[in-house]
This record gives sequence, structure tokens and C-alpha cells, in this order.
Amino acid sequence: MRVVAVDTGGTFTDFIYEEGGEIKVLKIPSTPEDPSRAVVEGLKLIGRAGRVVHGSTVATNALLERKGAKTALITNRGFEDIIEIGRQNRERLYDLHYRKPKPIVPRELRLGIGCRIGAKGEAIEDIREEELEEVINRLKELKVEAVAVSLLHSYANPSHEVRVGKEVEKALGIHVSMSHEIVREMREYERTSTTVINAYLSPVMSSYLSKLERDLNGTALFVMQSNGGLITSTVAGREAVRTILSGPAGGVIGAVYLGRLIGREKVITLDMGGTSTDVSLIEGSPTYTTEERIEGMPIKIPMIEIHTIGAGGGSIAWIDEGGALRVGPGSAGAQPGPACYGRGGKDFTVTDANLWTGRIHPGYFLGGKMKLRVELTEEPLGKLSRALNKSKEEVAHSVLEIANSNMERALRKVSLERGHDPEEFSLLCFGGGGPLHGAELARNLRIKEVIIPPNPGLFSAFGMLCADVIKDYSLTLMKGEDDTSHEELESLFMEIEERALREMEREGFETGGAVFTRELDMRFEGQSYEITVPFTQDFIGEFKKAHTRLYGYIHDRKVQVVTLRLRCTIPTERPALKELPPSGSGDPTEALIETVKTSFGGEVIEAPIYLREKLKSGVRIESPAIVVEYSSTTFIPPGYMAHTDRLGNIILRTDGG
Repeated sequence: MRVVAVDTGGTFTDFIYEEGGEIKVLKIPSTPEDPSRAVVEGLKLIGRAGRVVHGSTVATNALLERKGAKTALITNRGFEDIIEIGRQNRERLYDLHYRKPKPIVPRELRLGIGCRIGAKGEAIEDIREEELEEVINRLKELKVEAVAVSLLHSYANPSHEVRVGKEVEKALGIHVSMSHEIVREMREYERTSTTVINAYLSPVMSSYLSKLERDLNGTALFVMQSNGGLITSTVAGREAVRTILSGPAGGVIGAVYLGRLIGREKVITLDMGGTSTDVSLIEGSPTYTTEERIEGMPIKIPMIEIHTIGAGGGSIAWIDEGGALRVGPGSAGAQPGPACYGRGGKDFTVTDANLWTGRIHPGYFLGGKMKLRVELTEEPLGKLSRALNKSKEEVAHSVLEIANSNMERALRKVSLERGHDPEEFSLLCFGGGGPLHGAELARNLRIKEVIIPPNPGLFSAFGMLCADVIKDYSLTLMKGEDDTSHEELESLFMEIEERALREMEREGFETGGAVFTRELDMRFEGQSYEITVPFTQDFIGEFKKAHTRLYGYIHDRKVQVVTLRLRCTIPTERPALKELPPSGSGDPTEALIETVKTSFGGEVIEAPIYLREKLKSGVRIESPAIVVEYSSTTFIPPGYMAHTDRLGNIILRTDGG
């Protein structure tokens, strides 16, 4: 059965699949007005697929652009403003003009109901039938398209939420998100925010996936989650909040798989696409978080920790009010795209700067299928040059330096700011722009090794071929160490596992090979936040070791078990990577296309251009050099040596490394 992975980006839509023991790829322009159109067009070019694995930006874009469904929130009376009040933390402490983003559910759509469940799950005040009818009638008047239901302490006892949710769905026939189904954990603000976001996005995602499924004529459709696993399109439409980092998560999973194949456990990923750059840190496995925030709104579900900035190939260079040159976060996107695309773009972008400085060859973009026009960059570059009173060459290099500076800050955030030494890691660069910038970023951070995988511009899609089917479950417990035992926790985990198996089977999966991962969120009494540790026989000892490792000490207070976390994984078959034939001499000459002039460090230098498809294993490439291929271009600046390994990865190391 042919499995096709599809990653929808801001500029291009990527397709990757295995055929005849080889990895095949396709890249076509995205269609932002209807992302499914590019997906269907690409699949028609590829041919029949038995299964499609999709990384989608639909939910992300709907949230960022505030184009979700008209959503109402039902909560306890007196708590209607919880998503607006939030917490007292200020995201930008010294910004006197900072204002919180407006809630995606306005005040008139937030409805309170008189009921209450206590912290231990006891019913304190029941729901009155007539009040529930009033709320439902109000929802009808408001003509909402989705409803979020988040009641206090529903993680301990969801009976009130279930009743409200069922009555609303029965009366209105619209999407209803209940907090105990999305995130069964304490902290009502984060739980409510996550549930509201899910309700806001799910109708949009469900509509998109339904249309795509119709166009696919029965082909099985799976969607990549933010946690790095796959779910069915049905679940993705119902729980859209789980797909917000769908595409970037694929790149991290691909990096984990490739890293294990080549013996690299410590990797920092750099995924530079057309509109943004995503970075993440891997130590054997991805780094996860349940404290992600998008546009200031918390999302409390397990997600791969990915830091995203507005720096991509399409990032626009502009001059701010103070006369300083800036790059991004605005992007030229797929339409009109960078000026050199010849589609009407009038702004100078990072891609234009790479082309103008000679690091991108105009005749080999997308394998020569798309010709770039350097002459179209002259006018927008000239405007910047005149405004800054600098030469065109200085401005072009400044654009690249600023873009690198933005990406360097992102890399520092996931490494140095979290106590990791970048020198201990390899930098794995992918996306269309990652291989162009990776070596210079590595040098700035003293990273000694840069890895460029085959087909880097489609690597996130490749990661989706490597992804397992995954579902995450959680349950807030809030028990002290004297009130619980290993046996009690074991019993609770088994109950959740049975539920997971039932749900997986209901969705059509074979569960014989299911693997469960058990974890606990724990803390000392009086602490506000928890540490996640593996569930073992000595789980209290595990927590104290983790606390000591992170903070250097432990309290003499009692330990609390706050939340149980379970991950159910159904492994899938990984794509087989073909090994390159060895090069007897290590000479790359047979892959040489031509020698061109490029500029680096204020000097014009000559650089040979090599065609990656003709490079064999064990080839050594001296810098400076440029390697072109279908999906990307690799720039090897002076001071580096490069070689290819058995799987076709290009490994860059400094001359002294």
C-alpha cells in the first residue's frame, strides 16, 4: 500500500512517498485560499494512494487569523470572564503599551450556569432544568456555530459537563467541546482556554477534512498531531486543538528517526520554510511541554516543544520608523512570493537576498522546474539601498545577517536558556532555507557539526512517514504521598489503558502491538508547578532525583501526585532509506555542474556547484561550495569541510572539528 505524506506550508505543499524501495518527492505551490486544492492536485500527479498522512496548517492559520467558528462558552456562573482575566503574568514585563490579546469568545457569548462540583468530585449544587433551557434558548438566539463547556472541577467529576454538553448538542446540532474530554486536568484557566480553542477550531478543521476526504474518494486520511503522532481525520476534526503544530512536529519526528539511524542522540533541529522557522531540541526523544501558548492563549495538551519565529525565505525586508533595517515577520508567502519568483512580488525577501548574493542558482530552483529572475530583485533592493544610503551588496548581506540573528535567538532559546550547551549537539537543518543558513548559525553558536538530510525541503513530510499512531490521556489526581500507593496508581493506569484500547479499536486500529508510556506530574506540597517523571515502583524517588537534577536541592515537605499521564502508541512501519553507492576516491568531480561567483564576508569568492543526486557515499567537499537539489540548496561557507555518509546526509564540520 502506497503511503503518501503531505505537508502544507505557507509557500509550498510537499509530498513524499516510497515507491520501489526509493523515496520519491514532489513540491508544488500552496493554495492558501483553499489548502486542499494543492493537496488534491499533487495527489493526482502522484497517482493512487492507499493512505494519506497530512500535516495541516488549517487550525494554526484559523487561530492566528481569528477565522474560527462563532463560539460560545458555558461555564459556572461568576466564572464567565476567566479566559479574559487569565493569570497575572505579563508576557512583556517592560512594555508599557502591552495589552492582552482579545479573547476569541467575546463577553456576550460567555454564559454562566448555576451549578458546582467540588474539588473532590462531590456535587455541591445541581443543574436546574429551567436554567439549562434558558442557556440553550440564548445560544439559539446568538446563532453560534460551536460551544465550549468548561465547568469547575470537571476533571474530578464530569457529570455536569456531560449533561450540559449532551443537551446543547441535542438541541442545536452543532459542535460541542467538553473540557473533561479535551484535557482532564486541574487549573481551570488553562483547561478552559484549551477547550475554547478546540471548539473555535474544530468546525473549520472538520469542514476542511470532510471536503478533502470527498476529493480523495475513500482514501484513508490521517492527520499529524502536535505531539508527533497520527490520529484519524475524524478525531482531528473533533479535536482540532491537537493539530496546531501539525507540520513542524513532523520534522522533529523525522529528526529523531534519522538521528537514531546515524548515531546522533543529541540534535537541535532548524526547519526554515517560506514563512517561518521552527527549532526544537532532541535528547534521544523529543522535548514535550503542556505549557504552550499561541498568541498569548495557553494550550494545555502534550505538544512537542517547538519554538517558532517569523523568519523564512519569504520574510520581507523593511525599514522601521527609526530608520533601521528589519526582516520579517511579514512574509511574501506563496502569492505573490519573493520578487524573484516573477509573480508580482514587490518586496525584497530573504530568498531574494540569497539569490542576489549568488548562494541560490537561478537555474536549479526546484530542480530547474522553476526559474528565478535575479533582475526582478533589483528594484526592491534599490529602494532599500537608497533609503539606507548603503550599497546593494551591503543591504543584501545585512538582510541575511538579520535573518540569521533572528534564528540564532530562537536556537539559544531552546538550548542555552534551558541549560543545554549547543556544543554538545548536532544542528540538523531542513526546510527549503535551513541548509542555506545552517553553517553560519552553527558557527555563531559553536556547534561543531551540521547535518543536511536528503530532500531537506520535504523533511517534515518525511517525518510524517515515520510517525506512529499516538493518543495522550491525562487525569488529575491531587493525592499526597501518604494517601496513595503504587498499587492504587497502577490500577488507575490500567483503567485508562483499557479506555485507550477501546477507543483505538473503535477507530479501526489493531491494538495487539500497542505500547503504553506511563508518567506522573509531581510536586512538593506548596509548589505551584509540577515535574513530569516516569511511573516506576519508586516514583517518589524518581521525582526527588528529577527535582535535584533541575534545581539542585529537595524539600523536606511531603510529595504530591498531581496528574497521571498515559500515552498509547501503535507503531507503524518506517520507510526504508536507501544507502548510496560508495565513492572509491572521495572525489565529487562527477557531480560538478559549474563554478560560480558568490559573496561572503564582504568578498567575492568562487564556489563550485554540485548536483546532490550525483554525490556518492564518502565524497569529500571542500569549502566554499554549493550543493543544489530539487527541494533546497546547501551553502558550505569557507572554514568548513563536508562529506556524505552512507544514507546520503551531507555532514559539515569546521576545519578544526
